[in-house]
Amino acid sequence: MSPDIDPTRLLAAAAAASKQAYAPYSEYRVGAAVWTSGGDIIAGCNVENASYGLTNCAERTAVFAAVAAGMREFRAIAVVASGAPPPYPCGACRQVLAEFCAPDCPVFIADRDRLDEAVTTTVGNLLPHSFSFGPE
Repeated sequence: MSPDIDPTRLLAAAAAASKQAYAPYSEYRVGAAVWTSGGDIIAGCNVENASYGLTNCAERTAVFAAVAAGMREFRAIAVVASGAPPPYPCGACRQVLAEFCAPDCPVFIADRDRLDEAVTTTVGNLLPHSFSFGPE
């Protein structure tokens, strides 16, 4: 992991975003934050919908917000939720992360009340054979 990535700051941003989640159905509030190649932190939260298929996960919300702001490369991501289960990214989020992150990009997973116990994995470990049109 690059020494300029601060997991504590990234996890705190994800935790703050989780408090903004719109989760009236599951009550599972998730926040995510991406560390861009320029050193910015962009956060997002899950936004549920009565038509469940229209729900958007925190990870994709953060990535899409960063892309909308002109950022395309991410060096780390944190995902935080309140309570169990641990907020590992779903399959759709893993594929989106693989689009913008290198396989060795760190992913920090934590409970909002225990940020100091975050688990670290990588995008490549989460999705070892991601779909791609380009060369691997």
